[in-house]
Amino acid sequence: MHSELQRDLRASLDARRELGPDYEAALVESFVERLDQAIAARVREEVRAQRPKKAKGGGGSGPAVPVAICSLIFGIPLTAITAEKAGIVGLLVVWIGIAVVNVAVALASRD
Repeated sequence: MHSELQRDLRASLDARRELGPDYEAALVESFVERLDQAIAARVREEVRAQRPKKAKGGGGSGPAVPVAICSLIFGIPLTAITAEKAGIVGLLVVWIGIAVVNVAVALASRD
């Protein structure tokens, strides 16, 4: 890109010599526009290079949403079974376990 801009500048200077000072403003404007485009392209490349890579096919939330949905699906029958067999203590153990798993997955997917 650097050599391309050098060629453009040389071409603009050559054109200015051939065309005279009447076209100087147009030549400078044209070169500045190409320079702006080159700078913008370089900035986009730098920003793209600094972004973290995202997993393909994911919605950006990683496994957190599927785990939360599965927690609800399995939590309902576990609640019924545990409430009947172990009472409130069993319910607390089940739901604290579900909460810990969800928090761990959410924290792991942030990295």
